[in-house]
Amino acid sequence: MTVTAGFDHGARAYSVPHAYALAQASDLAYKDQSTIEDQTRNWGFDRVRHHESRFTPPFPLEDTQAYTAASDRMIVTAFRGTEPAQIKDWLSDSTTPPWPGYGGTGYVHYGFGEALDSIWPDVKNAVAELRDNGQTVWFTGHSLGGALAMLAGARMHMEDPRLLADGVYTYGQPRACDLTLAEAYNQGFGQRTYRFVNNNDIVPQVPPEPAYTHVKELRYIDSKGRIHDSMPLLTGLADRAKGLTADAFAPASDGVRDHSIKRYLEALEKNLG
Repeated sequence: MTVTAGFDHGARAYSVPHAYALAQASDLAYKDQSTIEDQTRNWGFDRVRHHESRFTPPFPLEDTQAYTAASDRMIVTAFRGTEPAQIKDWLSDSTTPPWPGYGGTGYVHYGFGEALDSIWPDVKNAVAELRDNGQTVWFTGHSLGGALAMLAGARMHMEDPRLLADGVYTYGQPRACDLTLAEAYNQGFGQRTYRFVNNNDIVPQVPPEPAYTHVKELRYIDSKGRIHDSMPLLTGLADRAKGLTADAFAPASDGVRDHSIKRYLEALEKNLG
């Protein structure tokens, strides 16, 4: 992508430009610390904290990474994702034990719970340290990072109801929690969470239902790159079928192609006008 997002540091409500900016912040989470610091400075953030933990086998992830960037009006924490091939198998394992939900509510996928737990004290402390001017607080991420962003918002609020993030924007997020936690989350985060799903993206289809479910609000990107506030079942099935014909030689790979953060950025850019 050659287009550089401009952050509106006074943003408080949903807009496509704001979603595009946070998608770029999610993409930036994949980069090295120097690149993150240079780019966030260009976006008007003058302070950055990096968060990282390392794991050893048999945990399926090698590490968890995120960064928190702050200006005098806005704080953004972006969680790094991972590739579909690295998470598909363990996300699809319905025998994985659950991780207790936050504030004694429901449960979350064990892998997500452990990944967030490994950096949560650092993230929470960074937000508390940097929030010295009543700044708005936003969590964002792509793929695994999207699940961690959603759970970070849930954990912050459910462990201390006085703390409620101003928004959570995720891209290609897998299912992360059970219905009990999802319902409690939706009550607290109505019109604050926006979960973007690009056509046949395979990752939002795992872990399997009914053990795990999604939170609201869905923003569906169709096979033409248009964003919909909702998508009826039959219409969605027809649109996903269209997406499968995009590459006649490798239709099965559409779910992996659609998961790329670059695809999300391209679609959001098309909708900026």
